[in-house]
Amino acid sequence: MARTVGIGTQSFETVREKNTFYVDKTSFIKEWWENQDDVTLITRPRRFGKTLNMDMIKCFFSNKYEGRRDLFEGLDIWEDEKYRELQGTYPVIFLSFAGIKGNTFEVTQQQICIKISDIYEENRYLLDGDILSENEKKFYESVSMDMSDAVCSMALNKMCIFMHKYYGKKAIILLDEYDTPMQEAYVNGYWEELVAFTRSLFNSTFKTKPYLERAIMTGITSVSKESIFSDLNNLVVVTSTSKQYETAFGFTEEEVFNALDEQGLSDKKEEVKMWYDGFTFGDKKDIYNPWSIINFLKFKSLKTYWADSSSNGLINNLVQKGSSYIKTMLETLISGKTINVRIDEQIVFSELQYSEDAVWSLMLASGYLKVISSEELNLTRESENEYELGLTNREILFMFRKMILRWFSSAKMETNGFVRALIGGDIESMNEYMNDVALKTFSSFDSGKHISEKKAPERFYHGFVLGLMVDQTENYIINSNRESGYGRYDIMLEPVDKENIKYPGIVIEFKVINPRKENSLEETVEAALQQIKEKDYDAELIKRGVDKENIHHYGFAFKGKEVLIDGD
Repeated sequence: MARTVGIGTQSFETVREKNTFYVDKTSFIKEWWENQDDVTLITRPRRFGKTLNMDMIKCFFSNKYEGRRDLFEGLDIWEDEKYRELQGTYPVIFLSFAGIKGNTFEVTQQQICIKISDIYEENRYLLDGDILSENEKKFYESVSMDMSDAVCSMALNKMCIFMHKYYGKKAIILLDEYDTPMQEAYVNGYWEELVAFTRSLFNSTFKTKPYLERAIMTGITSVSKESIFSDLNNLVVVTSTSKQYETAFGFTEEEVFNALDEQGLSDKKEEVKMWYDGFTFGDKKDIYNPWSIINFLKFKSLKTYWADSSSNGLINNLVQKGSSYIKTMLETLISGKTINVRIDEQIVFSELQYSEDAVWSLMLASGYLKVISSEELNLTRESENEYELGLTNREILFMFRKMILRWFSSAKMETNGFVRALIGGDIESMNEYMNDVALKTFSSFDSGKHISEKKAPERFYHGFVLGLMVDQTENYIINSNRESGYGRYDIMLEPVDKENIKYPGIVIEFKVINPRKENSLEETVEAALQQIKEKDYDAELIKRGVDKENIHHYGFAFKGKEVLIDGD
């Protein structure tokens, strides 16, 4: 009988007690325990079962779940007698930073203090009797939502000591979504303040201590050790390219296909694979994101469940305001091709606006890109490799298409009007619409930080080409040829139906005015049209079956937000 599929349940205890759909990941407990690492940081994309796995570990080891064999009977871990003896035998400290999303450092700091003070409230029995000294009890009482930085930084370390005194065993610490505050700090501009605060907290908590048995942290990104882990020499970092815990998070293809069989959806395997397969961890390929699979099992409809479960705000901001290089690389990815870039999996958030490669590192860690192949460039730095990357799957492709179309939502009517005029050869309307589009959306592509007069318009117009790519896929195959210089950007729109004269072949040359060569936009647009002729761009379209009489040429000349279009 098919199990009921529940959405969003992150409590292992609830899943097991209600016997709802669950993919057995308890072998992760054994793998982690036998690796004997003091502190482990595991990064995986969002909604990949990190919280449920951490809750599973809590239920397995915590002495508050002593005797709860019913939660694990029938699962992989319970087949080993040695691990049956371990269940419910350790004090466990569990906390999650998933909900810590303050707009200011002060709010975030207090949210962290509240999380820690909640742990102290849950364990107030430790104050009973004479197990703790008077000074220790005084410290215990000083832990509150308004505690000082000094008290907060020591609070988890002290809790390990208190639990050791009470139970006679070292404590296990589980910290879920450790990097959520980091991403919020970057977006909201208080990165440096939070780094200093977090570094003090983490070093005090996780540095080799006599009262800490082991610890696990999970998150999406591996924040650079220099930022917050500078004093931790006992930290093992497991990223998406590491060969540890390859199948512990996410669903393998076998697990997905078994689930489809159970739910009577065996005939949907190929469609599900096309939409949701593609993640790779270590050497293990064909990993599926659990959120989309679980939603598909419940609603039996192919949709962008995982991609739509978050605003993707940080990625959107970095791409939209990023350089022309970033936009043209994304263009390559959307067209189904791959890119070759250097990846450092230790994310330095403060460098994201200045390091183009850091953007691809973040996209890889977040699950939007997958590794096709890699080549080690520097044997002295394991993290510095060149990777061939592609979009993960169809769901991610659709996510980026939606994201790009939203860039022009404020000028949707003008954009649609421009495209109609472009196809219909109405140059007067093209000028009117394009100037309106630029006026309404230009600033959203400009980060406003040291962007030159040349670079700022390029970022908009490269973004506009991406918009054309995703909005005209049914009618056109869009090819581009990029060169450096004064904003040169050629695109060719090859009609899908070569016989339909309503969709002409289109050649466009983009040029930003060069004051040293041209005195006006009229001269710039004429130079653009002349370049189309000199380069004989028609030859490529004709070779692909487009009638020479049905090819339109357009020159686009730009000066800031001002646009002039002409054609022949």
